[in-house]
Amino acid sequence: MTTSLDGFAAGPEQSRENPLGRGAMALHRWHLDGEWLADNEIDIRWRDWLLRPRGAYVMGRNMFGPVRGGWENDPGWRGWWGEEPPYHAPVFVLTHHEHEPIEMAGGTTFHFVTGGFAEALRLARQAGDGDVDIAGGASTVRQALASGELDELSLDIAPVLLGQGERLFDETTAAATLEPIEAEHTPLATHIRYRVRY
Repeated sequence: MTTSLDGFAAGPEQSRENPLGRGAMALHRWHLDGEWLADNEIDIRWRDWLLRPRGAYVMGRNMFGPVRGGWENDPGWRGWWGEEPPYHAPVFVLTHHEHEPIEMAGGTTFHFVTGGFAEALRLARQAGDGDVDIAGGASTVRQALASGELDELSLDIAPVLLGQGERLFDETTAAATLEPIEAEHTPLATHIRYRVRY
């Protein structure tokens, strides 16, 4: 997860036009700015770690798209990533509203899970032979930390202050202890990989 210095993974006022919320694109320059990456092997290495293939993914409804409420509010929505999302594996999307799976090019199929985080994680473990990545957003990562089921957390902290938005940590995550096992920094991000203990 990429977060601001003040702990926000997304800015306020998320929308279709502004999917990460106001000001939050600045968090992701370290891995989205092609001109910056051209000369920065540390950020390239951490981007490649972020994008490495996994067996299956769990993500929240807000990560999948801006549609709120029932899917009838935008029946054609198929995710932010175009017809070939970067996952190339099953993705289990947490939602309160039933939806048929969406099969995409390149091996990604979005499955919509109404039974909560534990159910989505169980399905992802089955589909991914135990190799599961929690793709975000902040609420889903908080649920993963609170569940006691997260082994590692990679955090990319951008030198940006958002002031408000969606927090990555709150009182539900307090039981987790984070033990740094790797860290590097560049002008655009401090990259830390933690072992999670409970």
